[in-house]
Amino acid sequence: MFSAIARVFASPDLRMKILFTLGIITIYRIGAFIPAPGVDYNGVQQCLELGNTEGGLYAFVNMFSGGAMLQVSIFALGVMPYITAAIITQLLRVVIPRFEALQREGAQGQAKLTQYTRYLTLGIGTLNATTLVTMANTGALLGCEPGMIIPDGNILILLLMILSMVTGVAMIMWLGEQITERGVGNGMSILIFVAIAAGFPGSMRDIFTVQGWQVFTVVCIIGLILITAIVFVEQSQRRVPVQYAKKQVGRRTVGGTSTYIPIKVNMAGVIPVIFSSSVLMLPSVWMQFNQPAAGEEPGPVTQFVSQYFGQGDHPVYMAVFFLMTMGFTYFYVTITFNPNEVAENMRKYGGFIPGIRAGKPTESYLGYVISRITFPGALYLGFIALIPLIAFVLIGADQNFPFGGTSILIMVGVGLTTVKQISAQLEQHNYEGLLR
Repeated sequence: MFSAIARVFASPDLRMKILFTLGIITIYRIGAFIPAPGVDYNGVQQCLELGNTEGGLYAFVNMFSGGAMLQVSIFALGVMPYITAAIITQLLRVVIPRFEALQREGAQGQAKLTQYTRYLTLGIGTLNATTLVTMANTGALLGCEPGMIIPDGNILILLLMILSMVTGVAMIMWLGEQITERGVGNGMSILIFVAIAAGFPGSMRDIFTVQGWQVFTVVCIIGLILITAIVFVEQSQRRVPVQYAKKQVGRRTVGGTSTYIPIKVNMAGVIPVIFSSSVLMLPSVWMQFNQPAAGEEPGPVTQFVSQYFGQGDHPVYMAVFFLMTMGFTYFYVTITFNPNEVAENMRKYGGFIPGIRAGKPTESYLGYVISRITFPGALYLGFIALIPLIAFVLIGADQNFPFGGTSILIMVGVGLTTVKQISAQLEQHNYEGLLR
């Protein structure tokens, strides 16, 4: 391992890229702890000690901001506005023909879609910042008294806070793009990885101090097993063979090559888990705004939601979460992989699957393969999504349990992609990858 690290830093070009990436990450983490204008830092710390911020909406959003949201910092919104905008833009390609046409135009069309994503990110960031500042001003963000977080809550201060947070979103987008262009890996993925990994040591420390070293040891062993299993599944793929016919171009014969279409077991990535988690947060938000007055009995709908969806340890909640994750997996794979388009491209360039006729039979065969390979991938994602809830039942962990759900999938996925890119750049210089 040490020799591999030495080879990485022995290459001047790769060394500069890694150091540049680490510098951007340092700036990102510093910004997560700089309070927004008008925020009383001491008041925020007091509210964090007194407020109820465990689980649910707080834990999910705060995880993607690296703890910056509950600090009410200039980077409080983190990468969530960009993630939401990117998902919406990708879904709109199926609905809006203009977006689909841009996707097919290559680099120029992709640049236009990226620009649309930036505009949408700023719009979503403005809405999120307004909501966050309003909750902080009223004390609803951390469950504290009004005025503890924002002592001077006049309109100019609130507008300045919103502007600083939206500017922070734009800054995060720019930092991510700089990593992509001049550093190592995909910039926004690296920042998401850093935001999640920032809370990892604290979660492990809480398990050790509260549950004891026995539970801590069991959690570490389970974590290693899970990481190994996730790496195995994320690398697994079904290779559909493709043969290209020979063509006579002038005096040369071209084509006649064999390749394959790699169809991953988990083609949807972490998106279905994010979808299902976001939808199941709606009951908690609904209950938050429909609390009965003092002395009143809650209505039947409130009682039903509170009984079955108020806590993540209820079997009904777990079953709905599991089934929704599977359903969103099939939905996302359907809109991201188009068998008709793949079959048409193969026919256009003279490719065919051995034993399968070109055209409609190829499309039907690819659809059959996708439906079969997506089923174990959906089961896998559903199980990974339930791990924090199972840990909550078995060892009393909270929703910030480090090994499970979106956190472990993102960390392992980004880690694998980054290692592959570093290995590819090493091979360009040394003809030897990161791992021998």
